Amino acid sequence: MRIGILGTGGMATTLGGAWVRAGHDVLVGGRDHAAARATAERIGATGHGTLADAAAYGEVVLAAVPAEVAPELAELLADTLGGRTVIDCSNPLAPTDDGLTLTTGGTTSIARRMADAAPNAHVVKAFNLCHDSIWTLPHPTFEDAPLAVPYCGDDPGALDRTAALITSMGCTPIPCGGLARAMYVEATAALAIGVWMNGAEPRFAFPVPMAAPA
Repeated sequence: MRIGILGTGGMATTLGGAWVRAGHDVLVGGRDHAAARATAERIGATGHGTLADAAAYGEVVLAAVPAEVAPELAELLADTLGGRTVIDCSNPLAPTDDGLTLTTGGTTSIARRMADAAPNAHVVKAFNLCHDSIWTLPHPTFEDAPLAVPYCGDDPGALDRTAALITSMGCTPIPCGGLARAMYVEATAALAIGVWMNGAEPRFAFPVPMAAPA
């Protein structure tokens, strides 16, 4: 696939690098030309350019920018993003005395706000549950099982493209429903990251029912 990446930070670098390794054609776009060039060179991308260049480049566009600016950026690039699969990997989190909380209030999601800002784009929520370092692994596998990647969205074609991207990385796609469910995926990140920050392991809270004796 042709993939445009909006951003030059950790997620842009590691997810972009994973997609280059998987054989996809990636262009990195950023506000800072030097940063976009450095990121593209680091991951072996096809090229680099502006945010608008990246938005126009691919059938898939990754918004690897802070959650608070993602809807604004989607609105700015709305005309270009129309008809494209736009993947939101952000987490709208803020620390409080009670731990991490959602800056959205838990009643909507950044992905939903992006879709509202760019109504002709096909927004998918995905890749927000893992630290960016996980995407540096050639084929993420844990306890002999490929990493599972939840994703959700409303457009069937966008969901198919996202699932294909996940599979191409050696991971297992987990469809989680329509875009209305993105707020649950973001809330899962708030819970899991908060547990990690407290030194515990959230995966042990989710055993499969089949693991229990009959």
